[in-house]
Amino acid sequence: MPAFCLHSHFYQPPRGNPFVDMLGSDHIGHEPGAEPYENWNEKVTAECYLPNAELGNFELMSFDVGATLLRWMERHAPNTYSLIIDADRKQFALNGAGNAMATPAHHTILPLARKRDKVAQIKWGIAGFAFRYGRQPQGMWLPEMAVDLETLQILHDLRIRFTILSEAQVEGAFEGAGPYWVQLPDGGRMTVYVRDDALSNQIAFNIRTLGGAGRWARSTLASRRKNSGRLTLVAVEGETFGHHHSGEEHFLHWLLSYEANAVNHNVTTLERDLRDNPPQAEIRIKEYTSWSCPHGLGRYAAGCDCTPGPSNWKGALRRALDNLSNNMDDLYVAEVEPLNLDPWQLRNGYLEVSMGQKTMGELLAANGLTDAADDVVSRLNLLLAASYFRQRMYTASTFKYEDLARPEPRYAIANGLQAITLTRQATGHDLLSGFRRDLAQAVSNRTGQTGAQILDGVQM
Repeated sequence: MPAFCLHSHFYQPPRGNPFVDMLGSDHIGHEPGAEPYENWNEKVTAECYLPNAELGNFELMSFDVGATLLRWMERHAPNTYSLIIDADRKQFALNGAGNAMATPAHHTILPLARKRDKVAQIKWGIAGFAFRYGRQPQGMWLPEMAVDLETLQILHDLRIRFTILSEAQVEGAFEGAGPYWVQLPDGGRMTVYVRDDALSNQIAFNIRTLGGAGRWARSTLASRRKNSGRLTLVAVEGETFGHHHSGEEHFLHWLLSYEANAVNHNVTTLERDLRDNPPQAEIRIKEYTSWSCPHGLGRYAAGCDCTPGPSNWKGALRRALDNLSNNMDDLYVAEVEPLNLDPWQLRNGYLEVSMGQKTMGELLAANGLTDAADDVVSRLNLLLAASYFRQRMYTASTFKYEDLARPEPRYAIANGLQAITLTRQATGHDLLSGFRRDLAQAVSNRTGQTGAQILDGVQM
């Protein structure tokens, strides 16, 4: 019997005030357009996350939930949070394989990041997953499916077994979803599942026209090509089911609980499928691609035709963030190396402090520094918190949309300002003037406002 899996990627970018507490507030406040709810997280929870959880859909599908969204849910939608976590735990107890995948910590476009930042994002994502789900992740969703071989190598080195890519990002996927092997630079291999782009886009964008789950299963899923492989994989934004398309959480529920089986398809999840079906064939990836930009990664770098109007502000903003990051890293390394600590290993462990699992003193002791003076502990704590905010500047939404004046770039700039403030408190060095100078080169096409003016308008 052929198999069918539907993977849902659930995500909302962090939008809280980074100045409220050391680790970034999850209190979003009022957002216009989200009425009658206070903000978009509350609105999407009511329309999508909670209805899907109450219907039991998280127990039926493969899924990932962005790390920052899970953190918000834990504080502000605890019932929804518990239902999602419990769905994975129930499946793991029942099948010995869960259905949740991990995500990098801040939804960064990993191929555009330095290797040490890729490692941090992935390690933080693994640590956050283990903390919340109580187990080590087997799979990791790549933000926007953006991929390069170095990222896959890091996943492999950190014992992540599989990820998902689209058909347009690979060559040689002639057996449906796979799974497939991808050869890595060190000679090892990484497992990749490949989604059916046509079916995924059909459900994501045209679900209202499909006539319900039963009709789609009978007319489309049941008539799939004989050479389309053992497994069919649909992968879409989870918000498709209830937020983008009101009420369609019921389509998802009936498709996975009854209709797919009714047309002789075994409904499975990716972790369970990989346990029983190791890769047999090999494919090649197209590096520096994503599922959301046909121009390589142009949407998230210097700009492209994916967003209307001139996009030169994207390149200017990224240069400003990169210059700030480089200067911050230099100050951080100068503080840490005289203590005979590995600066990047120390930073990689910081998420446990941010989640309250360890104190700063315990983190330092785990890295070999057991007798640090109080002022040293305080400075390192400030610098690591600054590194945390520095990472938050790069969430994909910073560059995804059409204009600098949107809330997402402003949020990135605010996180940069908080990182500057913490670095100044720790070292006495003020990086603000250079950041402002660089941001002046990024200009909103809609308002004429520069990034420097946005910086000056950010309220601490």
